[in-house]
Amino acid sequence: MGLCQLFLQTESAYSIVAELGELGIAQFRDLNPNVNAFQRKYVNEVRRCEEMERKLRYIETEIRREKIIIPDAAETPAAPNQRQLVELEATLDKVEGEIREVNTNTLALKKSHNELVELSHILRLTQQFFDTGMAPTEEEVMAMAMPPDVEGHHQQEVQAPPRRGLT
Repeated sequence: MGLCQLFLQTESAYSIVAELGELGIAQFRDLNPNVNAFQRKYVNEVRRCEEMERKLRYIETEIRREKIIIPDAAETPAAPNQRQLVELEATLDKVEGEIREVNTNTLALKKSHNELVELSHILRLTQQFFDTGMAPTEEEVMAMAMPPDVEGHHQQEVQAPPRRGLT
């Protein structure tokens, strides 16, 4: 392997480096190791790529949490051109926003469902109290145990109220 130095025009640097990367025949060496990462010329592009990588990891995590199988790619896709990169960034923004919105709505629905189940249980106990004139026994309360929530988990057991009759 030989060591050479390339001088590239700014406009064509991305496509040339992408093509060299696709061929896998070049290795790059940093000629300015003392320069801070934030002082480099392409720091904004690197930040954009890191942000897109973060969004992809988030989307992957959500997909795996839903137990959806992600097929392995048969081959590594080619590096996108700059226009495709902008489109990809917009798509990732949109998908991430939609997933976050779905997660927020799911939590709100679960909370609302649990509150409605609790109110339904209270109404049943109240109706029984007015029908019989007495509070239900602990066994009766357990018989009317709340159904499992959306995820199949049983909610905390309700303590039976103290037994009191009408006087």
